[in-house]
Amino acid sequence: MTIKPLIILPDPVLRQHSKPVANLDEAVRRLADDMLETMYDAPGIGLAAIQVGEPLRMLTIDVSGEGQEKAPHVFLNPEILSSSDERSVYEEGCLSIPDYYAEVERPAKVRVRYLGLDGEMHEMEAEGLMATCLQHEIDHLDGVLFIDYLSKLKRQMVVKKFTKASKRAI
Repeated sequence: MTIKPLIILPDPVLRQHSKPVANLDEAVRRLADDMLETMYDAPGIGLAAIQVGEPLRMLTIDVSGEGQEKAPHVFLNPEILSSSDERSVYEEGCLSIPDYYAEVERPAKVRVRYLGLDGEMHEMEAEGLMATCLQHEIDHLDGVLFIDYLSKLKRQMVVKKFTKASKRAI
């Protein structure tokens, strides 16, 4: 397994729309392993393939808490089938927007369909942190970032901060 470099805001790659995973082959399985390794190393609880420069509809999630046994999930071609009218607010962060956190309101529950690494279609009902994480990561597949849910002013401030940081790093 390989820890992959993360794509960081303002890189335009983060705004790309990801393509469906066409074949569940060894390359996809290897990418899943690499993404999990990268996510755990960061450390994070979710990672979309686009965040490591792979524009595929693929994500990894593990919302197990500290001291709990790891519970990794790999979702290929995930889609939200339904979401609740009930809302919840979580303080979100993103591995592609390091050290920035903000409260985001999203549906409290979602039903998701996805292809598993076993080659089978699955459906999952999720609530709480898992529902939030699924929505956050699926947004990445469509070029949407959690800062897009903030006010225009806050979003502009974050983008400006990361744009300046990226210029200093050159």
